[in-house]
Amino acid sequence: MTLILGRKRGMTQIFADDGTVRGVTVVEAGPCTVCQVRTQEKDGYHAVQLGYEDAPDRRVAKPQRGHFKAAGTAPKRFLREERLHAPAQQAVGDVITATVFKAGDMVDVIGTTKGRGFAGTIKRHGFHEGPRSHGSMNVRQPGSLASRRNGKLPKGKRMAGHYGVQRQTTKNLRVVRVDEARGLLFIAGTVPGPTNGFVQVQTAKTAKAKA
Repeated sequence: MTLILGRKRGMTQIFADDGTVRGVTVVEAGPCTVCQVRTQEKDGYHAVQLGYEDAPDRRVAKPQRGHFKAAGTAPKRFLREERLHAPAQQAVGDVITATVFKAGDMVDVIGTTKGRGFAGTIKRHGFHEGPRSHGSMNVRQPGSLASRRNGKLPKGKRMAGHYGVQRQTTKNLRVVRVDEARGLLFIAGTVPGPTNGFVQVQTAKTAKAKA
């Protein structure tokens, strides 16, 4: 599996050689620095720890500053690990760029959905509105919540509440183009999160090409 960290920069269109157009999401991927290499003998598993986006010292906890100093890298805003089945080929200090992917690769993109604050059942869960005529007083209200026999709400009841800001994975997206000079990945389809949101792009675990 291959992992790289980056930020979603928005959406655009790409024209194929046959003239067809396709919507793509632009992800600024990397450069990521290898901050630590975990081994089976020392840590009990093989993994590579990637750091993305430099951060000022005042924004990093003191123990983390020591961790980055030992690795000989600048403090990073984001740290993620990639589990491996075999010893890592990278060493501490190596730089990972968008070229780890190529056009045609299938990837999974992990992001945090947009925050929409406190939302009602219609916006949050897609409930239908009530009738607007004949004196109806229930247009956007949720309706009955439970039966009098139970006397309490069942678990998992869909109600109004905080909407968004949740980790979401969009699976099996195709990399359409890789801009090596600018470190950009053009990924077909939509990616969770707002513009400039932090995302993780990794090789698809259950690769299945979409139409």
